[in-house]
Amino acid sequence: MIINRLDHLVLTVKNIAATCQFYETVLGMEVIAFGDQRKALRFGHQKINLHEKGHEIDPKANAPTMGSADLCFIADTPVEEVLTELLDKHITIPEGGIVERTGTTGKIRSVYFRDPDGNLLEVSNYVVK
Repeated sequence: MIINRLDHLVLTVKNIAATCQFYETVLGMEVIAFGDQRKALRFGHQKINLHEKGHEIDPKANAPTMGSADLCFIADTPVEEVLTELLDKHITIPEGGIVERTGTTGKIRSVYFRDPDGNLLEVSNYVVK
């Protein structure tokens, strides 16, 4: 078996409308509808499907939990601009600013924050040598 890429993942959330509003206005993701009035957040060639807690779609994770995700997004926007945008939108930055981490293919510079359900979000740029 050879895996090519991640197509989508699922977040369990308290309020789908609030989650859509946050990801659309803060991260610029596109809110899309599909299936039987389901919602997802599309960016690039991936999407995040949303399940409302207590109304999950089967099949589902064994123990769907709000706030358990830790997601890292690679941005085309310089991370310094990302930090400025987040601060302008009054988003709390737990690490206080930009930090260095390791991504899949090398060093990244990241800023961390949380979504309305407490999921940890990381927006990063790869360090260009």
